[in-house]
Amino acid sequence: MSTLSVLQYPHKGLREVAPLITVFDDGLRQKVKEMFDTMYQDNGVGLAATQVGLALRLYVMDASPHQNQPLCLINPEVIAAVGEVESEEGCLSFPGVYAKVIRAREVTVQYQDEYGNSHTLTADGLMANCIQHELDHLNGVLFIDHLSKLKRERLLKKLEKIKRVA
Repeated sequence: MSTLSVLQYPHKGLREVAPLITVFDDGLRQKVKEMFDTMYQDNGVGLAATQVGLALRLYVMDASPHQNQPLCLINPEVIAAVGEVESEEGCLSFPGVYAKVIRAREVTVQYQDEYGNSHTLTADGLMANCIQHELDHLNGVLFIDHLSKLKRERLLKKLEKIKRVA
């Protein structure tokens, strides 16, 4: 099992916009495997390439209850969003802090897998939240950006306190 280091806020790499992937080769598939290893080791539900310092437009996720349904989305694009829901979110780049974020209740996303095959997926619940959260990462947007200034400041103070104690 080979894992990668997850960048921690406020690392500037978390604000990078990931470029489209055009080459689907064994090297890409190896990076995908390492990202899954890292996500599972850190008990995450999703992990964007930008969170591990890779300039690749991809993320891995597994929103299943038993973490046995891995999914890799490359060059994802949300093509439809329905409704609104507020859910508690966390992030591997913000260990130990959580906040309620408003996102679309249901999304339809087009993406490619690690072999370049195209797919369309409609999701709701945790899977829909994860799709939106990880896609934000690929665009340099963090979940704290969806919070009011006051809530963001409180969350960042809590994060500082957790880091001091650790």
